Amino acid sequence: MSKSLKRVSIEAAELKLNINIIKLRVETKTAKDAAMALKCEINQILKSIIFLNQNTGKCILFMTSGGNRVDLLKASTCVGAPLSHANADIIRKQTGFAIGGVSPIGHLNKIKKFIDPRLLEFNIIWAAAGTPRSMFSIDPKKIQMSSGAIICDFTE
Repeated sequence: MSKSLKRVSIEAAELKLNINIIKLRVETKTAKDAAMALKCEINQILKSIIFLNQNTGKCILFMTSGGNRVDLLKASTCVGAPLSHANADIIRKQTGFAIGGVSPIGHLNKIKKFIDPRLLEFNIIWAAAGTPRSMFSIDPKKIQMSSGAIICDFTE
């Protein structure tokens, strides 16, 4: 098991989230790829989008529905600070994950989290489990409450 998968499993257990990580035959670097592999709606895919707080240099996680796009201005308003796009090196350094496998839990460092209200409309959503080929399903309300994610409208 990779270090990334282990961190996700450990934090899930600490948060008392009963998740079952599945390994897929194909990479799911995009929400569309994941939805096709899992045979679910694209909006049931939790996309983990990372931005950088320009004031602090820390990453901020925006969990959005697979069919939505994050609006940078709205996201900045949610945070109360200017944001910029985080590059792959910063994302890996601060979260421990590579792009395409960023999980909503199991980060190397504590990270502030926001969640798209659209995700909360579903009973079950799917999220990356630390690698581009691993996913887990979960009740979106459980991931929101257990991770401390703030509900905010930050999509286009």
